[in-house]
Amino acid sequence: MISKIPYLIALIILLTACTGNRSSDTAIPYNKVLHAEQFRHHVDYFNRMENENIAQAIPNSDVWEWMKANVPLFECPQDNFEEIYYYRWWSLRKHIRKTPIGYVFTEFLVERPYADKYNMIACAMGHHINESRWLHNPVYLNDYIHAWYRGNKGKPMDKIHQFSNWTAHALYNRYLVDGNKEYLLEMLPDLENDYLTWENERKLPNGLFWQEDVKDGMEESISGGRKVRNIRPTINSYMYGNAIALSKMAQLSGDSEKIAFYRSKADTIKWLVQEKMWNSQSKFFETILSNGDFALVREAIGYLPWYVNMPDEGFEDAWKQILDPQGFLAPFGMTTAERRHPAFRSHGCCRCEWDGAVWPFATSQTLTALANLLNNYQQNSIGIYAYFRHLELYVESQYYHGRPYIGEYLDETTGYWLKGDQERSRYYNHATFNDLVITGLIGLRPREDDTIVINPLLPPGKWKWFCLDNILYHGKIITIFWDEDGSRYKRGKGLHLLINGEEIAAAEKLEKLIYTP
Repeated sequence: MISKIPYLIALIILLTACTGNRSSDTAIPYNKVLHAEQFRHHVDYFNRMENENIAQAIPNSDVWEWMKANVPLFECPQDNFEEIYYYRWWSLRKHIRKTPIGYVFTEFLVERPYADKYNMIACAMGHHINESRWLHNPVYLNDYIHAWYRGNKGKPMDKIHQFSNWTAHALYNRYLVDGNKEYLLEMLPDLENDYLTWENERKLPNGLFWQEDVKDGMEESISGGRKVRNIRPTINSYMYGNAIALSKMAQLSGDSEKIAFYRSKADTIKWLVQEKMWNSQSKFFETILSNGDFALVREAIGYLPWYVNMPDEGFEDAWKQILDPQGFLAPFGMTTAERRHPAFRSHGCCRCEWDGAVWPFATSQTLTALANLLNNYQQNSIGIYAYFRHLELYVESQYYHGRPYIGEYLDETTGYWLKGDQERSRYYNHATFNDLVITGLIGLRPREDDTIVINPLLPPGKWKWFCLDNILYHGKIITIFWDEDGSRYKRGKGLHLLINGEEIAAAEKLEKLIYTP
């Protein structure tokens, strides 16, 4: 008799993963390559290394069970990569807070006077969505987004526009992972109203958008000032990404008029950014000052057009700067302004300066943009080595006094966390990291359809093996592993893709792998 057990297990996985309002943290069973208990020692160490003086919805005593139920498993031969991967999940859940209106994510654990209700700050909302879209339990993000847009007696929170945001873009990217069309379209009216509000608040007669650098979360920049209104690559990239996302949501709802409406808005922003914000002398997208002149400084925000896949091909020379020590390459990471500029690190210290110091917020945005470039463009300006090297520097920077640490910002030459001794900086939830591992380094590229694309950005010869397991994607459990000689996992040489424990595609080399059902 043919056993029905594998079929029933697969059915349970599919039904559980597709339940949009699942509220319990229960691990999904299937035949794994990795086993969670292999990695418990990381969490035990993280719990021992601190005095847990602030606990929110998931205290240290519960974090291991929560992680087993919620996060993809990862192992690799480079110990610091693996350690920081689990550290970032461990630190992320510290920011999950239970409130009367549901779960929310905080940015700081300590209360901030400029925060909204429940210590919520909108600045890193897009980062929170991109990172947390890989959690198995959708309730955390579902509640969080509802809180921002409907938590103020059915209306948006008062301070939702205190900072620029790319929420529609991020939520569409979340849909590419979980496939929950119903939730996405439920949010569509809120996101449309949000877009219109941004247009009313920040759109100039020339069609571009202005912003103060402090309201990008990027105060004390070389190109601007806390109260200076400039045309910045930030908000213009976000508005393009949001318009594209809204057009795609309209496509899901079958509204042809709205598809064209938002597509037209996106096309206009794209043309203006390429025509007006590209400095052909510096070969970079630059801030435009209030007098219409370029700011004449390359800043990491000039890479944001690629964060939303905006530019046509032909602008890729800008990326040569990330491997230039006079550009953005520093011993401890990617600087926020080019190092050759006379005003680099000129604003003093420790007032949240974006004049060159390394900020995880910007690093994660730029690496996401670079992964987009390497996956979506035909170009010869930069290769996968650049991605790995900067991700490696990012890993190396996330230590303080010899222990894993994530804070606000750090010195580019010493690696010293500039607010590291302040309680406000500890566990700063202001960037992504694990999403960069999943979608960039290991290379799972989320899509609308059921085709699965794996394109690892790992240079040849770096690692002989790795495995990313227990990934909840389109209602199925995905496993990706690389075994150069077949000795690590005993399942054959090469790159392998499994769905619900069953191998469905493989390649002998570490190269792009495409599976189409």
